[in-house]
Amino acid sequence: MSQGVRTSIVAALLCAGCLSAACQKPTDPDDTVDYSDIIDVTTSPSPVLADSDTGGRTYRVVRGNNQPDELLPYDWHAVFQVTTSFNSKAADDDVDIDFPVKITATSVTVKQASGGIITPPTGGETEKSEYVVLGVSNNEYSGINNPINMTLELWYDLPSLRREAIVQILFSFTDRDGTTFQKQVDARVAP
Repeated sequence: MSQGVRTSIVAALLCAGCLSAACQKPTDPDDTVDYSDIIDVTTSPSPVLADSDTGGRTYRVVRGNNQPDELLPYDWHAVFQVTTSFNSKAADDDVDIDFPVKITATSVTVKQASGGIITPPTGGETEKSEYVVLGVSNNEYSGINNPINMTLELWYDLPSLRREAIVQILFSFTDRDGTTFQKQVDARVAP
C-alpha cells in the first residue's frame, strides 16, 4: 500500500471518528426526570385545621430501666383531604410515563413547626403521631387530569405542645411498565 493511500485511509478514519463523536451528546444533568413536577397535590382545608378532640387516642412512651411504660394522650387531631392528579407535563415524551399509574403506598410524618418552618425538637424528644386513611376514591390514574381524593385522619403530639406542624405526605407510584417514583408534599397545620 502506498504512503498516499495510507494517509487517505487514516484521514478518513479520523474524520469518521470526529463526526461520530460530534453526534454523541454528553449526559446533561438537566435531562434527569423530576417526577414531582408532573403530579399536582392539594390539601383541603389548606392550611389543615387541627383540634383537641382526639377521642381518647393514646401513644406509648417506653421508659426502660425497669420503669413502666407510659400511655399518654395525643394533644391534636385533624381530618383532611388530599387530592392528587397528573398534570399535562406527564404527557411529555421525556417523562416516559405509561398509564395507568397506581398509587402503591402512602406514608405520613408529622414535624414540629413554627411559622411554617420545621423546627426539630431537641434533647432527645420526638414527635409522636399516627394516621389512618379513611377513604380513597381510587388507586389508579387512567391519564392526566384524573384526580384521586384521599381522606386522612391524624393524631399527633409535639414536644413544643403547640398545634402548628408540617405534615409530610409521601406517595409512591408505579406505572404500567413498572417504573416507580415518589412525590412528597408538605401540608401546613395552622397554629
